[in-house]
Amino acid sequence: MRTAITLGANPGRAASPRWARLDRFTTFGITAAILVLFCVSGGMLWLVGYNYDGLTGGAATKIHPSTYMIVLVFAWSVVACGDPISRSIHLANRRPATVLMLAVSIAILIVTVLRDGPGLGGIIDTYVASCLLVLLLADADEPLLARLERLLHVVMGVNALLALGEFATHVRLFPYRFDGAVFETDTRSAALHGHPLANAMITGCYLMALLTGSRDMSTPVRAALIGLQSAALVAFGGRTALLSSLFLGGAYGIMALLRSLKGGRVSLIGAAAGLVLVAFIPAAIAGLVAGGFFDEVATRFVSDGGSANARKEMFELLNMFSVRDLIIGPDIDLVDTLRRINGLEWGIENPFIRMTLYQGAVVTLMVTVAFTLFMYELANAGRPGVWLPMIVWVILLNGSESIATKTTIPAKFAVVVLCMYRPERPIAPRAFRAPATGRAP
Repeated sequence: MRTAITLGANPGRAASPRWARLDRFTTFGITAAILVLFCVSGGMLWLVGYNYDGLTGGAATKIHPSTYMIVLVFAWSVVACGDPISRSIHLANRRPATVLMLAVSIAILIVTVLRDGPGLGGIIDTYVASCLLVLLLADADEPLLARLERLLHVVMGVNALLALGEFATHVRLFPYRFDGAVFETDTRSAALHGHPLANAMITGCYLMALLTGSRDMSTPVRAALIGLQSAALVAFGGRTALLSSLFLGGAYGIMALLRSLKGGRVSLIGAAAGLVLVAFIPAAIAGLVAGGFFDEVATRFVSDGGSANARKEMFELLNMFSVRDLIIGPDIDLVDTLRRINGLEWGIENPFIRMTLYQGAVVTLMVTVAFTLFMYELANAGRPGVWLPMIVWVILLNGSESIATKTTIPAKFAVVVLCMYRPERPIAPRAFRAPATGRAP
């Protein structure tokens, strides 16, 4: 009689059932969807006749192509597993807060349809796509997550190089467009993510993730990517992203250096390289200042285009409505009119105030609670260190309309966290057969 013995398995953790494993088509679909998510902007879609950023055009064009791909891949993964019910229960157990966020999003979607309100594409792109993508990656194995991380580094590297190229040449390949109109006065880089502030937001979070995540990356590659993304952040001109990344990233770097010095783990070569770098940085900064590299960012600090005034006016806008209107949601046309009269043409630069004005306090409370739990679950899904990009994410989230409007940034941020902070998975079990009883070895 032969006995099968399993080595290398994680004690107490059974092998994943068939319906919890991702098939080849699903893994290919996830990779393709993430590639489209990070590389295709509204400006790029306009060139092929797809009016994503704007009011005109068909309703189908108001949803990002990556969202369609994510929905189709998720539906396929549930059906192809052979046991949709078991897989649904499994996902609800693995990611309960994500399922809650998805349920709240669908409920708001239904209410918006019944009220004949606008913003369906915003709910689908911002929340539904993010939740489905997180559920798809819940059962992703180590090879898939590692491949996605490499893809992420390549795409973000190309995005940074493109931003610097646009900054140097003053030519934007895929500028942000609203109904096809380009804002000629905004000369900031658009790169692959379209709007400069969207670029700054995801770049700032990715930059923080480079400091504490990506466990397999070598130190020279990490340092090169940090320098590249820092330069791109200047080209995008996002003041909040630049300041928060500089302050938190600098504080973390100083603490890490002090820990290394205290522990006596600094090599002679590393110390010499650090001294050379310290001597080189001031000269490099002086050269960039002399070349006008920081001029545009300095202009943004001096003249913010009314951004500071917008943050002041948005609070006064709340006083123009009754408590009942704020609870259930004021008339949208009236909100739009008052917003423009009070000089808020560019938007209400806080997601929760904007959501209260357009959808009411009840919906805002539901979204806030569900989204907070969603982010908490996302942070707990990875390794320690995720707190750094999370802090920057929360700061940037509250500095613009962000999740109160149509955006793909939450889905991109989820990819950064789940790939760069992926926990170490147990080694796949190896099986061998022991000799039969009574036989000589």
